[in-house]
Amino acid sequence: MKVHFSDFFEIKAELLDEYGAFDPSLINDLPLFIDPFLLFTSSKQEYQYLHKEIIKYIAFLRDISVQEGISDGLLEAWFMFPEVRQNWLGYSRSGNGGSGLGKGFAKSLNNNLHTVFHNFGSETITESSHLEKLCLIKEGVGKDNISDFITNIIKKYLLTYTQKISRKLIEPKFIQEHLIN
Repeated sequence: MKVHFSDFFEIKAELLDEYGAFDPSLINDLPLFIDPFLLFTSSKQEYQYLHKEIIKYIAFLRDISVQEGISDGLLEAWFMFPEVRQNWLGYSRSGNGGSGLGKGFAKSLNNNLHTVFHNFGSETITESSHLEKLCLIKEGVGKDNISDFITNIIKKYLLTYTQKISRKLIEPKFIQEHLIN
């Protein structure tokens, strides 16, 4: 039975491991998430850069949240972070259809970010800003939702990484273009 990425694309799981890639199940979400602390503390410059970009985006949202009457379209585009189903990470009873951070979170973030975290990105107590503070914005936001948030912001990096490995390891008969939400 085909379960993992390596099964579906007929490559050895060890090859993915050699590239530092994860071999996810393509049947069900795995109870894993992208940990922002690991990006922050990584010895890899590219991961530290990703963490800095995430912090910059939250600072952008903080500055935008000061404005009154942001349109629903901009609220959706800038403040909502849907589940990125194609990474197969998260918590789901079946499949990979998690909830992400929807309109309720977006409204809470927009309404509170500029007051609760007015100095986000320029704190003096810690070595760096930490986006885990976003769990304080709305009840029920946990590590899976933070992972959804991160995945949306670093999606370009994840797609480029996946494409690079896929082109090296997967036979052309399996290669297709797909729209990623």
